[in-house]
Amino acid sequence: MVKFENEIYAYVLENALLYEKAIESAVLPKLFQHGLEKQDINVVMPRIKEIVKEVNSFSEEKRNSMFEKYKEYIKEKQKQEEGLKELPNVKAKPIFRMAPFPSGTLHIGNMKTYLLNALYAEKYKGKTLLVIDDTIGSEEKQITPEAYKLIPEAFNFLKVKYSKPILYKSDRLKIYYEYAEKMIQSENAYVCSCSQEKLRENRIKQVECGCRIYPVKEQMKRWKKMFKAKQGSYILRIKTSMTYPDPAFRDRVLFRISDRKHPRVGKKYSVWPMLEFSWAIDDHLLNITHIIRGKELMIEGKMQKYIWDIFKWKHPELIYVGLVQLEGIKGKLSKSKSQKEVKSGEYIGWNDPRTWSVQSLEQRGILAESLREFVEKIGLNQNEISIPVDELYAINRKHLDKNADRYYFVENPIMISLDILPVGEIEVKIHPEKDKTRKIKLNKEIFVQNSDFKELENKEVRLMHLCNILLTKKARYTSSENKPELRKIHWVSDGVKTRIMMPDGAYSFGIAESAVKKLKPGAIIQFERFGFCRFKGIDKKTKELEFWFAHN
Repeated sequence: MVKFENEIYAYVLENALLYEKAIESAVLPKLFQHGLEKQDINVVMPRIKEIVKEVNSFSEEKRNSMFEKYKEYIKEKQKQEEGLKELPNVKAKPIFRMAPFPSGTLHIGNMKTYLLNALYAEKYKGKTLLVIDDTIGSEEKQITPEAYKLIPEAFNFLKVKYSKPILYKSDRLKIYYEYAEKMIQSENAYVCSCSQEKLRENRIKQVECGCRIYPVKEQMKRWKKMFKAKQGSYILRIKTSMTYPDPAFRDRVLFRISDRKHPRVGKKYSVWPMLEFSWAIDDHLLNITHIIRGKELMIEGKMQKYIWDIFKWKHPELIYVGLVQLEGIKGKLSKSKSQKEVKSGEYIGWNDPRTWSVQSLEQRGILAESLREFVEKIGLNQNEISIPVDELYAINRKHLDKNADRYYFVENPIMISLDILPVGEIEVKIHPEKDKTRKIKLNKEIFVQNSDFKELENKEVRLMHLCNILLTKKARYTSSENKPELRKIHWVSDGVKTRIMMPDGAYSFGIAESAVKKLKPGAIIQFERFGFCRFKGIDKKTKELEFWFAHN
């Protein structure tokens, strides 16, 4: 017996009774409540698949009797602390900021930290500033012009209330120059013309650069030369102790020259601040009180504190959160990678499901309230953690289950013909908890799923909500009695060609019942025994209906 065998049966049976057909992805998250660890997943997952297949072959009567045996293994979810944990030193109306770099839109990974800032602002009735962090960036990480539209669009979808107008770092260069000059004049910064190799050598040897010894007057002359100099000829560096334990902290760069054209200000500026310098100045001038950010920015946070101390400014609260790894996502979440794939045309755009962008999640039918609840549930994780993406799907499923109407879709269909048609039309509820119904017209040509046909050929099955048949290419009607022991399969008659965009960027093709043609673009429905999908529209050329898959 595999570990958690009884628990797997309990949750698979529960899922099958709730949704007529159990799905594998709904079971794994439940096992974490029983102590399942990451290293156990590869052992447990094959057994989950086996039990799901086994239980889906049972009649409803058998499922109920087995559930009575295993239900004691279902663990009630422990109640978590309501809301978000308290933050330190919160006074009246705190101010938070979201400062994304516009190399692309937000994806499910970086969205989490930005959204945490906004959620805490809501909690304390404070203010959220949206600051587009568009300093020039690097050759490897460049600004994407469309990101200026995509980022606010993502926050608007997430229902984030941020103060207007949006702030842009590229509008604030003169402010940064002013404070850079103050640091030079107070002998806390110097202009350096040494090579990268020389600087690296100095750091290792803990030797001060010769450029540090120039007097203030000469440093100011060199600073002004930077604005007409070529890229790489000068940089502005902060003065720190060369014995600082972390070599990366020693005399870090504050400003550098770039000859690249900026999407908003063109070539108006060539001297650009590093992010931590612009953050240090703006977080003070904008009266930011709390900054929630990833642990990978700890050295930048130390540099900000160093600069604040130079100016004798009060420190905002810096709160670091660990990285969240989402299990079940193929590939690495990366704006830079997605930028490359979008530019090359491999992805259809920033809404391609493989980007895992906020726009792609919206297209798939992941609700804003689900993403907000998911992020709030993660909260201020101090350590790096792994969370199955199924946790997000479970939250979204909870919201969609209440309202998503249900329809039939047959993937990879095969046509059968019925010898006897018991009725010409049936009426089926669009949702188990709604009184509204839909009418389904029938003819003798019926489409069933090819996988069902191969598995159940020459066996008696029940066409859901219709009748019982002996399943062959020329199927024989047996009765209309609802026999619990028979396997139920879904079907389509009088259907319409349909394609469904899946999370891996490939389409699944099939036939949906014709009632879906009446849906409005954006409607989220459930194709029974397939999953939740969002209606995209009708292809004008092929006349195919297009949906995007959310999850089971």
